[in-house]
Amino acid sequence: MQHVLRLVIKFIACLVALGIILGMFYDFSFGDVLAITAVLGIVSYILGDLMLLRATNNVMATAADFALAFLVVWFMGRALTIEDDLFSASLISALAVAGFEYFFHKFLVVKDHKQTTTRSQIQPRPQFQTEASEELTPVRPDVRSPEDRNE
Repeated sequence: MQHVLRLVIKFIACLVALGIILGMFYDFSFGDVLAITAVLGIVSYILGDLMLLRATNNVMATAADFALAFLVVWFMGRALTIEDDLFSASLISALAVAGFEYFFHKFLVVKDHKQTTTRSQIQPRPQFQTEASEELTPVRPDVRSPEDRNE
């Protein structure tokens, strides 16, 4: 359920950002913006949020989301529309998506941290301890020479 909520938040935010940038300034149709948002949302959630954010930090995941958004808007824009200035449309869209993703990653990290602490408080991890005892074998006799023992 948490993945669905996160995908919906990401989808709505990307749809608003790409709708304003691509729809208003670059004359993309709503269907094109919707398709780009759907592909970008699913791919960036799986690659950026589930895999990369957990393995690295927020800056690396945001940079990867910037590159991914640029490439998705570029390639899907070429396939869906006849736009002359696709480079600037992709660049501005990727900047907007990366700006949102930076704060979205912070939200995800805080939510995951709260869930982890709550889960560990409810179900504590078992505490293992080694057993300490006296030696089971007899103590070896003193190996020093008799002269050393007198000192």
